[in-house]
Amino acid sequence: MRLSNMQYDKMNNNVKEIYLAGGCFWGTEHYLKMINGVVFTEVGYANSLVENPSYEMVCKGNTMAAETVYIKYDTSLISLETLLNVYFVSIDPTSVNKQGHDVGVQYRTGIYYTDENDLAVINKVIFEQQKKCSEEIVVEVMPLENFYPAEDYHQDYLIKNPNGYCHLPLELFEFAKRFNG
Repeated sequence: MRLSNMQYDKMNNNVKEIYLAGGCFWGTEHYLKMINGVVFTEVGYANSLVENPSYEMVCKGNTMAAETVYIKYDTSLISLETLLNVYFVSIDPTSVNKQGHDVGVQYRTGIYYTDENDLAVINKVIFEQQKKCSEEIVVEVMPLENFYPAEDYHQDYLIKNPNGYCHLPLELFEFAKRFNG
């Protein structure tokens, strides 16, 4: 029997949340959902200037919202540090407002936190990741200001549309499978 999101939270004190923007949210959600310890995902729009924006509004670039994946994870199965390092495998952290073929402010990379205590871990991971990059990391790091769930057809998009568009290479999904194994 699979537990609902709320049932899992009530039964488990180890559940924390983080919001990650990695370009188009379809592939980012699909990839992160495959990681052991991620117990819930939802795609949406983070840090929007407009309340409850639509996909069309976000695509026009006027909302300043980032396509983002809301993640609940079980800290007894995966640490924030490990989750962030897995996230960094899926992005070009030196690219501004662009991931893959997707270009626009909504495709920026970002780590949005709700727990101030997470900032030290986030900064540590970025410091370590910077050592691997010849260019400066430009991943936006800031407290979450707001998050609006995307329309239903965006949720679990690549499960509903297995041949749908994804900016992430297929090898990345294989990496996620091996990572858990």
